[in-house]
Amino acid sequence: MIYPSIDKILTVIDSKYALVHIIADRSKNMQKTGYYQMKDNQYKSVKNIGKALEEVYENMIHKM
Repeated sequence: MIYPSIDKILTVIDSKYALVHIIADRSKNMQKTGYYQMKDNQYKSVKNIGKALEEVYENMIHKM
């Protein structure tokens, strides 16, 4: 299972299209720069996609 669930994330960002765009950009940014907004042990996900989802859910990333 992916954490957090899509239902929980859609309470933060109302559009699935916008969510995919934001998550993809953030994941690429993480891979390119190595910058993470939380400490590594605070993430439940191992992959950057999951980490980006967690950051959106925690309101660390906002719609542009």
